[in-house]
Amino acid sequence: MASPKASVFGGAESADLPGSVFAEPFHESLVHEAVRADLAARRRGSASTLRRGEVAMTTAKAWRQKGTGRARVGALSAAHRRGGGVTFGPKPRRYTVKVNRKANRRALRAALSVHADRDSIAVLDGAAYSEPSTKTAAAGLAAWKRRTPILIVAAADEENIERSFRNIPDVAVTRADSVGVADVIGAAALVVSQSALPILEQRTAAPVKRSIGGD
Repeated sequence: MASPKASVFGGAESADLPGSVFAEPFHESLVHEAVRADLAARRRGSASTLRRGEVAMTTAKAWRQKGTGRARVGALSAAHRRGGGVTFGPKPRRYTVKVNRKANRRALRAALSVHADRDSIAVLDGAAYSEPSTKTAAAGLAAWKRRTPILIVAAADEENIERSFRNIPDVAVTRADSVGVADVIGAAALVVSQSALPILEQRTAAPVKRSIGGD
């Protein structure tokens, strides 16, 4: 089986991609589960409402029980009264969904392989950005002619790449050690730096099986 190929960002030639990362069949249900977990983990879960016992409301009766010709009134903190508490309102909580590490690695490989299959991925030489240059980055994207939004994946120490691309509209920059399945699937095109490829390969590698009772 031939190795997956990718365009070289800013050049006419192509580069080989590691088959262990970019040759994974697409698993729709697995990718959906991983994307759901990614998006849920990003929710702050800080919404909070005051319930009936928490609102600052007087406990005095609004009017006397009898003799007014009006209905008897209860606590003013009831939810149906103005300024009252909220019934079943949100409270701070966590939305995290557990996905097994093995499944998440496989989903990330499948998401990256989609871009390799449809030729929407390019490899970027970080040495070309010895200093930040948004003009150079924008010119490279215009010459590449791919749909937006575009995701740039770089290594943690490639700050010049981040500063070059981060101000371009419809372009997001993330690090290879933290990019998620939702980020990759949500992008129409992907640019990965050469230094980020080994990081992705390490993150998506299958765990090594340990033998029991070995030497």
